[in-house]
Amino acid sequence: MMVKEMTRSECIGLISASRLGRLACSKNDRPYIIPIYYALDGNCLYSFSMPGQKVDWMRENPHVCVEVDEFLGGSGWRTVVIYGKYQEFPDTDKWHHQRLHAWSILERHIDWWEPGALKPTPQPIASASPHLFYGIDIVEVTGRVAVSGDN
Repeated sequence: MMVKEMTRSECIGLISASRLGRLACSKNDRPYIIPIYYALDGNCLYSFSMPGQKVDWMRENPHVCVEVDEFLGGSGWRTVVIYGKYQEFPDTDKWHHQRLHAWSILERHIDWWEPGALKPTPQPIASASPHLFYGIDIVEVTGRVAVSGDN
């Protein structure tokens, strides 16, 4: 088996073809990683969430990374790490366009609100939906692919 660096184009290809990633954030030198569904448009990953730990942490420290991978069968795999910056799109006039754009990009996929809308415990009924849309602006992307020695 050989491990090779992926080009930026190959990395973006994997990111575009996937919708499940693992979002990593940190607070006070403590890491936290969770699965997210996302949609790529331009240089931004768009996603959706309910308020909670990851949102609180990203508000405090917007520097995050997202890992996307693919199993190629046998012992082959591809993995990409995206370094980026969190940007929330609150339900205000200032962010209205970005919020609608995020929604339009995400709703192209079935169950686009999962796992961001799911919580492990029952949530109280609110008079308004607390959901939020956000983006991860891509700062840097790296990737590797493992292939058999014959390739």
